[in-house]
Amino acid sequence: MGKMAMMLEDRRLRVSVFAKLASFCVGSVTRNNSDGLLNRVKNLPGYTMPVFTGKEEQRALVQQEVAAKGFIPQELVANKVNWFYTNLGIDDTYFRDESQAVICDHIIALFGAKVLAYTKHDPSKLIIDLEKIDENGNGATFIHTSPPGITTTEGPGAACESRIDTLLETFHSAGSISATASQQLRCYLVNKCVFPDTPATKDAEGRTVSDKSFLEKASEKRYERASQFSIMWSAEQRYGPVMEVRVIVHLSLSTNLYTSALSNLYHFYSLYSARKYVEQFSNGITIISLYLNPVPNSNAPAIEHSIFQVMKETLPFCLPENPFFLPKALATYTYCGWVFAQHFCNRLSPAYLQLKNVLDENDPAHAEVLNNIKRRFREETFTRESIEQVIHTHSELVGLQAPTLSYQRLQTIQPLSDEELYDKIRRTVPNKHSLQVLESFLIFNKHILKTNFYQPTKVALSFRLDPGFLPEVEYPKKPFAMFFVIGNEFRGFHIRFRDVARGGIRIVMSRNKEMYSINQRMLFDENYNLASTQSLKNKDIPEGGAKGTILPSIGATPRLCFEKYVDAIVDLLIPGKTPGIKETLVDLYEKPELLFFGPDEGTADMMDWAALHARDRGAETWSKSFTTGKSAETLGGVPHDTYGMTSLSIRQYVLGIYKQLGLKEKEITKVQTGGPDGDLGSNEILLSSDKTVAIIDGSGVLADPTGLDREELVRLAKKCLTAAHFDRAKLSKDGYLVKVEEQDVKLPSGEIVLDGTDFRNGAHLRFKADLFVPCGGQPEAVNISNMAALFDSEGKPHFKYIVEGVKLFLTQQARLFLEKRKVVVFKDSSTNKGGVTSSSLEVLASLALSTEEYVDLMIFKDGKPSEFYQSYVKDIQAKITENAAAEFHCLWKEHTRLQGAKPRTTISDELSSTLNNLQ
Repeated sequence: MGKMAMMLEDRRLRVSVFAKLASFCVGSVTRNNSDGLLNRVKNLPGYTMPVFTGKEEQRALVQQEVAAKGFIPQELVANKVNWFYTNLGIDDTYFRDESQAVICDHIIALFGAKVLAYTKHDPSKLIIDLEKIDENGNGATFIHTSPPGITTTEGPGAACESRIDTLLETFHSAGSISATASQQLRCYLVNKCVFPDTPATKDAEGRTVSDKSFLEKASEKRYERASQFSIMWSAEQRYGPVMEVRVIVHLSLSTNLYTSALSNLYHFYSLYSARKYVEQFSNGITIISLYLNPVPNSNAPAIEHSIFQVMKETLPFCLPENPFFLPKALATYTYCGWVFAQHFCNRLSPAYLQLKNVLDENDPAHAEVLNNIKRRFREETFTRESIEQVIHTHSELVGLQAPTLSYQRLQTIQPLSDEELYDKIRRTVPNKHSLQVLESFLIFNKHILKTNFYQPTKVALSFRLDPGFLPEVEYPKKPFAMFFVIGNEFRGFHIRFRDVARGGIRIVMSRNKEMYSINQRMLFDENYNLASTQSLKNKDIPEGGAKGTILPSIGATPRLCFEKYVDAIVDLLIPGKTPGIKETLVDLYEKPELLFFGPDEGTADMMDWAALHARDRGAETWSKSFTTGKSAETLGGVPHDTYGMTSLSIRQYVLGIYKQLGLKEKEITKVQTGGPDGDLGSNEILLSSDKTVAIIDGSGVLADPTGLDREELVRLAKKCLTAAHFDRAKLSKDGYLVKVEEQDVKLPSGEIVLDGTDFRNGAHLRFKADLFVPCGGQPEAVNISNMAALFDSEGKPHFKYIVEGVKLFLTQQARLFLEKRKVVVFKDSSTNKGGVTSSSLEVLASLALSTEEYVDLMIFKDGKPSEFYQSYVKDIQAKITENAAAEFHCLWKEHTRLQGAKPRTTISDELSSTLNNLQ
């Protein structure tokens, strides 16, 4: 703390931020907008001010050009040009790098902006907005009046910084100088980076990755302050931000709104930046340097405390653009509570409970009514917008709840107890809707067992919650534990039903904003249902059921979301292990715990990274078993897709049906969702020899009533290509391929498909075949509301047999409805269990073998597996086949014994529950 104390004597703090961004950077400068004399600021610490020897000659030429334009009265031209060159405080780099024409434009624009502000009778509204200011569009200038320490996200300053954040891919800072006066002018000078042509190497001074203008203005002292760029190079090896006394280091691929969000944060604590630099380097690192001063005449705490709090809460890096920089509530905490309320406000009224008690959930018609009412309540009772409005209206009450989360916060008032807070909220808020939203913050606080909220080096916020608050009417089976993760580009959950539990991590993608909104509302419910189904699936292994879901925002990179999700959860599994962090995480659980991650939709190729990252974070003892489905060659894993582990289980049910009913596979017609690019879809094609009449996947709809060409399907499956890559020349005259992006497509029947996406979404309801094997698609794609579409006008079902390969494709009510109409249905918790068996046995090898044995027996040598590895994989495949065949036989035999009186779906659930209880 000694270094910090010395720095604070100057009542300013220099904060350097390294962030992994694309190739760009920005800078800002603060100016005095008075035409009077301005005391020249001394050299910035660590920077060498350049001297432009041709400045006076350039000034004369610019003055001539400004005069020739005729916009400024001739008698004022000399004064305006002189003020711009001498009194505004722009360093010589600007005059050296900018063209004469650009400087002329800036002077005229500034004069015009002053005139416009005067005509509006508001000199504080002086705004200049010049993008693409040279012939190549390689620069921008933004100038506006700005009093120090604006504490609102509105106004020209916020708009400029948000726009600059979006321009970061193109532009770079040219420098910054400031002076304090009663009326200030803030000027953003943005220019394109010019990086060296030589490849980036880790030289001590970072010269191989630095922009040309940065090198010319950065002195050796500047490098010394950055520890000769050693921090930059270490940042490349770290995934999350690292904070030191004088330096904040971030490493990420997506911090586009970081600069403006950081400004909001220090404004919140009554600080303003006298000077700001943002320098970008060609290796993707960005250095943001801030000189923070206290807002004059503010009632803020001592600057030491405010700066310390800013250092503790550099969370804009973790969160998206935050609408809650409120004057009386902690912004980041409020945002987290807002997201929590969206998912967990009790949305079902007493009227629903009364109706549920009257109706029979096992009756498909009654179940349909309950399901529709439940969805309606969830969509309309508490919308994101209505919750946000309540928070803004009652920001003071939200602020009172914030200190209950932890002790590490500026506290200007004595915290209230939960009882006192509840009483105050109840007496203050008469509206029941608002009361429930505010109560959700109390519920959130009370059920947090672990959080990385106050850990400086995080890439996303993670909370380990006690699931006791979940209402039994919606979630009848209580999870053992749940994790809640909020990141810049995503939100996610992880639920497990036993302490030692297994299940994959699924990425839920959204095609458009409407789909994203639906996925957002249903995310937790989908996660809960997946984990619950996983519990039924795991009947053959010692681990219980678990599942994780990640919902990326529109346009976000799925892999980045997964990496941040994993890193944030690892924070809670190895508290206190992060280098350079003295304080431990908030941990009220106080018990060791370990999660096991596996592949699922969208994450099959990410398991290697998660295992290696856990090891890099210090989890050497369990990093081998942290994830499953890892690559065989380098990590000794057993990839599900490579060896068809999940498909082997599904396949036993298909073969079992053929055997029991005496069917010949080559004569069977089949419809399949999930294309040849996916794990289940590709292996279903490779393992089968039926007559596939339709494949529906993310790329579109492929159909041929005579049967799709088997050789072409195998080609796509081996290359993991979507159905859209099918060779149309191999379709019959009645076959067709409709891609999701196509419109107004005429089918061989003469039917016109107006929109390919809409056609794809409902295609699984239009085809007829003997067998239906869903290997991909949205959860609840077949539900009680659309069941009628699976029957013709005479009540005959489209399919005789359904083997539910992908999880939750059919709702429970839909399965029971189909079985009542004599459709043979085998549900997901029975069929889709091969992958988790493989994962369990993969972990067994990592735990049973010593490190030396594991490296010798499980990891490939010269690209080839050991005999042990090959034998072990065959044993896993045999065990999966054996377990699936045994369960099929059990279900078929029991259903026959009861003469069909009990659906196979119900028997499957009872079998799973019985085996789990026996454990």
